[in-house]
Amino acid sequence: MTKTLFTNVMIWDATGREPYAGEVLVRGERIHAVAEAGTELARRGAEVIDAGGATLMPGLVEGHAHISYRGEVTLQDIGAIPPEEHTLISMHNARTLLDAGFTSAYSGAAAKLRLDVVIRNEIEAGMIPGPRLRAASPEITSTAGLGDVRQAHQDRESVVLYADGPQEIRRVCRRCIREGVDQLKINVSGDNFVLGAEGERTVMFEDEVASAVAVARAHGAMINAHARTAEAVKRAVRNGVDVVYHADYADEEALDMLEEAKDRVFLGPAIGFTYGAAHEAEAWGMTRASVEEKGLLERIESAQRVYGEALKRGIRVVIGGDYGFPWTPQGAQARDLAHFVELFGYSPSQALLCATSVGGELMGRGNEIGQIRPGYLADLLLVDGDPTADVRILMDRENVVAVMKGGTFHRAPDPGTATAGNRRAA
Repeated sequence: MTKTLFTNVMIWDATGREPYAGEVLVRGERIHAVAEAGTELARRGAEVIDAGGATLMPGLVEGHAHISYRGEVTLQDIGAIPPEEHTLISMHNARTLLDAGFTSAYSGAAAKLRLDVVIRNEIEAGMIPGPRLRAASPEITSTAGLGDVRQAHQDRESVVLYADGPQEIRRVCRRCIREGVDQLKINVSGDNFVLGAEGERTVMFEDEVASAVAVARAHGAMINAHARTAEAVKRAVRNGVDVVYHADYADEEALDMLEEAKDRVFLGPAIGFTYGAAHEAEAWGMTRASVEEKGLLERIESAQRVYGEALKRGIRVVIGGDYGFPWTPQGAQARDLAHFVELFGYSPSQALLCATSVGGELMGRGNEIGQIRPGYLADLLLVDGDPTADVRILMDRENVVAVMKGGTFHRAPDPGTATAGNRRAA
C-alpha cells in the first residue's frame, strides 16, 4: 500500500478551523492521519513531500458541471456536434477539470443522453483521467421551453429532450434512468437567451415537475431544476427537487421555502455565466444594448440579494455552473469563488466551504469527500499561498502545485517546487 506524507504544510481542513501547521499521512486512497505542528507522523515507507509552508486543502467540487460544453456560443451549436466528437470533447474537458483542482463534479446536465454516463464509467474504471463524476441527463424541457430551438419548418438540434405533460415527462425521465444517469435535469423556468421562454417565465407546470420528481424518487436518483423565477423555485421545492439552480428572482416566500428545506435542498447560482455574458462577452455579440435588453445587470443585482439572504439563512450553496461557453471556459470554474466573495458577501473561507465540504454533501459522499480528516478519501490540493486570504489564488493553475485524487497524484509537485510555499514570498 502506497504512503505519502505531507510535511511542513498549512492545513485547511474545511471543518471550520482556520489553517494550521501540521502533517498529513495518506495510505492507499485515504487519509490515514492528521497531526498539528509539534507531532511527527510515521515516515517509514512513505514518500515525504516537504511543502515548504504551502497550503494543503481538500480537492474542489464543481456543483453544476457541463463537461460536454467546449466553448460554443449557443445551445444549438453545442447540439450540432456529432456524438463521436462530442465524446472526445467531454473526455478532454474532464481532464481539464481535474487539472484545475476539481477532484469531484456534480453534473448539471449533459449535452447528449449518454455523454456523462460513459465518461463517468471510464473515469471509474481508471481508463481516463477526470474528477469523480455524478452523471446527469440532458435538460428535459417543454415545447417553447429553455433549449427548444426548433421551428415549424425546420428541426434543429439542441442539448435537450422534449416532453409535454406528465405522461411524456415520466417516459423521458425513465429513459434517462434506464441509460444510467445519477440525476435528472428539468427546465422549470425559461432564460433570457430564448425567445418566448424568457428568464422571467415559469414554463413547466406543477404536475410535470411532480412527475419528474416521482420518477427520480422511484429509482433512487437525484433531480436538478433550472429555476430562475420565484414561482419556478417554489414548484421545485414543493415537489421535492434536490438541486435548485439560479433562483435569481426568488422572493421572500421562495427563500422561506428554501430555508425550511435547507437540510435536503442545495442551491446553485451559476453566476459566472450571467456575469461573463454581461461584462465579458461583447466579442460574441453581447453588446451593451443586448445586455440591457436581456436585463442581465438587473439579474445580477437580484442574485446578489438572493444569495446574501441564502448565506444569512444557512442554505447550502454550491459553486460552479454553466462553464463551457466562450466567456466561461472550462477549467476556469475556480472563478466562482471570487464571485461568491465579491458579489455575494461570502468570506473566502465560506466560499471555499461551498466548494469543498458542501460539495461533498452534494455528491452524496459528505462522510468521505470535501474535508481533510482520517478516513476521508485523499482528494487533495497543494496550493502555493493561502486561499483563505485570497481565493483568487486558485484561479491561477500555476499556484496549484499538486493535485491528488484517491491517494494518487494526478499532478505531483516538481522536486524543484517542493518548497512552493516560499515561491510566492520570493
